[in-house]
Amino acid sequence: MDVIAWLVLGAVLLLGVPGALYLGQDAMLFLPQSGPVRPPHARAGRAVEPLSVQVAEGVVVRGWLVRAPRTPAPLLIYYGGNAEEVSWQAAEPWPEDWSLALVNYRGYGESDGKPSEQALFADAEHVFDELAARPEVDRARVVLVGRSLGSGVAVHVASRREIAGTVLISPFDSMAALGERHYPFLPVRLMLKHPFDSLARAPAITVPMLAIVGERDAIIPPEHSRRLFEAWAGPKRWVAVPGAGHNDLGPQADFWRPIEAFLLARAR
Repeated sequence: MDVIAWLVLGAVLLLGVPGALYLGQDAMLFLPQSGPVRPPHARAGRAVEPLSVQVAEGVVVRGWLVRAPRTPAPLLIYYGGNAEEVSWQAAEPWPEDWSLALVNYRGYGESDGKPSEQALFADAEHVFDELAARPEVDRARVVLVGRSLGSGVAVHVASRREIAGTVLISPFDSMAALGERHYPFLPVRLMLKHPFDSLARAPAITVPMLAIVGERDAIIPPEHSRRLFEAWAGPKRWVAVPGAGHNDLGPQADFWRPIEAFLLARAR
């Protein structure tokens, strides 16, 4: 093989892998769990109401409102991870005196459309505004809960709406920083279409924040959560769950206790 052929092969290898990753990054970042979803099973005594919000022309996102027994009630708005269909959260032990909004991202569950950073951000603002205007919601006590990818959505909404606080589960500083950690051989910042730069927003957010991370998280290593935590301008609490990774935080008692304490303080 002559020199020119070697150069051509080198260029294909050099550009081909980044090019393939650039074109395929949506499929790597967003893993929609789609199709018909059964109405979620809530804990005893909780009513579940379907939610549909038109967020753009011809695009409706769908989910559920798990109602608190009394109104007006404080509200939790939950933003899930990149592979999460959120209906299962209705059965989790969220405090029953709080209502819980579970709305699937575009392309997830029975929501229309295709996910992207800008779509998720814009949709979250639409959903927030519609929920906050409901008479059964205590507008002064709305708390955002973001898990993994959803922490980026929660941080965005927290930077643009008045809220009582936010709970960030396995949060990250930015998708660019995470990408550079996992793909150090690639020009991630030049390729990335969905930066989810929470770190840039954190210094302007002054509401209370609870960060919960798994000490053994290999997907979002705790140092990436810590950078966001350190940049946060408001009151904050850091909880690292011993022995937990990215996907096994929920069964841990050390996971729910700080959430209950945080929400109790917001409900006063």
